[in-house]
Amino acid sequence: MLIGAHVSPTGGLPKAIERGEALGARAIQIFNQSPRQWRPTAHSEENIAAFREAMDGSHVDAVLIHAVYLLNCASEDPDIRAKSLTSLIHSLRVGQQIGARSVVLHPGSAKAGDVGKAIARAGAAIAEALKESEGCQLHLENTAGTGGTLGRSIEELASLIDAAGGEGRLGLCLDSCHLLASGYDIRTRTGMDDLIEEISEKIGLERLGSLHFNDSQTPLGSNRDRHANAGEGELGKEGCMVFLSTPAFEDLACVLETPGTERAGPTRAEVALLMKLREKGLARG
Repeated sequence: MLIGAHVSPTGGLPKAIERGEALGARAIQIFNQSPRQWRPTAHSEENIAAFREAMDGSHVDAVLIHAVYLLNCASEDPDIRAKSLTSLIHSLRVGQQIGARSVVLHPGSAKAGDVGKAIARAGAAIAEALKESEGCQLHLENTAGTGGTLGRSIEELASLIDAAGGEGRLGLCLDSCHLLASGYDIRTRTGMDDLIEEISEKIGLERLGSLHFNDSQTPLGSNRDRHANAGEGELGKEGCMVFLSTPAFEDLACVLETPGTERAGPTRAEVALLMKLREKGLARG
């Protein structure tokens, strides 16, 4: 498992590698543009080349791109869907240029509308984005289940993949906080085994692509997305050990999105703690 954190690319893409190195990260995640604006960032060839050179000379072995928060591929508003499609295509193309493992996408929201129809709209947009790009994978992130968000269950993620035509570049990004909040008790080995079995049966383990590690401020089944620092929430250190040492996650990039001690994001100490907790979990077998 390649453990790391979400970092900022402010100052140029190579700065993200520099910040990852400072955290002791083996994997990083970035936004390829401002997360709250539709306007894409135009990355020069020189900036992209410098990023790849910096990564080659670092201990960072994997990079993920997180699609911007504004995207809603399931929206009933055709203008929002069109903007979402354009932004997603751009992210996938940047991902290919910088050698990212994947773009991570929140599948969208039905809001108060029909979930089945929302899944169909999201699937069509995702399929089009993959058609208009090449190489870079797209990982659908599970959600905590607040409101009409899509992807709150493995079954719903399976429906989204089917709606997108079962494209081979589609995978999953599993968020530990979202799993607990949506009702999956991943704090025990039995609970994790049940989750992995469900993924195997309904989607296929080959689609496991990446991980977000966040502890949860809110309890099992709360349907609330509130991140806590590692070991300080409802997962606790025991739950962290179980999640991080799951055999099916062995080769995945795992990035922290926690608030950090000063609400400035994950720290080097927290990245090191995750590595230690994983080792302890593995030692238990």
